[in-house]
Amino acid sequence: MKDHLQKLHDYISEKYPRIKFAIGIFLVLVGLLSLVTPLTPGSWLALVGLELVGIRVLTGKWLKGIFRNDK
Repeated sequence: MKDHLQKLHDYISEKYPRIKFAIGIFLVLVGLLSLVTPLTPGSWLALVGLELVGIRVLTGKWLKGIFRNDK
């Protein structure tokens, strides 16, 4: 299942980068709107939208560095 989703993501990224970007912006806006409105779970959509836009918030290399213990 994971391989299928990865292939689908790669296909959409290569063929339709503008659609991916538009979906990312939409998810960021919905996530920010749900963050502002009370009793609305869904602010996590902003993070997913940022991932689609290309800002690596969830899977970035810098995040790995934060949780790595170099002691």
